[in-house]
Amino acid sequence: MTAGIVTAATPRRDHRSGPRRHWLAPTGLILLNLIPVLAGAARLTELTGGAVATPQNARFLDSPVPLVTHILSVTVFTLLGAFQFVPTLRRHRAGWHRITGRILIPAGLLAALSGMWMAAFYPHPAGDGALLVVLRLLFGAAMVASIGLGVRSIVRRDFIRHGAWMTRAYAIGVGAGTQAVVLIPQSIIFGSTDELSRAGFMGAGWVINLAVAEYIIRRRPRPVLTPSLKESP
Repeated sequence: MTAGIVTAATPRRDHRSGPRRHWLAPTGLILLNLIPVLAGAARLTELTGGAVATPQNARFLDSPVPLVTHILSVTVFTLLGAFQFVPTLRRHRAGWHRITGRILIPAGLLAALSGMWMAAFYPHPAGDGALLVVLRLLFGAAMVASIGLGVRSIVRRDFIRHGAWMTRAYAIGVGAGTQAVVLIPQSIIFGSTDELSRAGFMGAGWVINLAVAEYIIRRRPRPVLTPSLKESP
């Protein structure tokens, strides 16, 4: 007698949930990203409107391409990516999920790489010390690696790991939204130009997002191994 293993996906059912509940996550993510998205739009307006150079914007005026690339790509990645967390879209509109995925992967890579370029080569404003540069490069590299692992997983048809790695990449990509919130008490207590506390709170923003991402990943339905018995001849 031999034992066979049948893999079956068994999604959790929550009879209390409805269409409205499915939209809570993307709505919250879009609201979280409103501050950095609006700040990016204001910066683009400044760049295209013939702004006068100041100590705060001179580095952007001297080399605008990385900034413009970062703003556009991270806006697409964070806003469009929020809709990937709608269960009904993932389950019943597979074509939409694939098309948006093909947009989000290059957008995420551009967002991470342009952010790393700016961290490494732009002059640093007051408050951005060496530690913050290291953190930006570290989390940027982690975002690139997560997207790469997500692509490798989908090529191998490993949908579970694909979703997990892309969720981690998204968590890093939306770090600016969480950082906009946690930097409020940092500025009040330590001042906006204190390098050590600013780096610590910025890093905390990414860590918080990744912790939430891991919680979401572990709560997702996973394949269940079901043994089946088969008589040998």
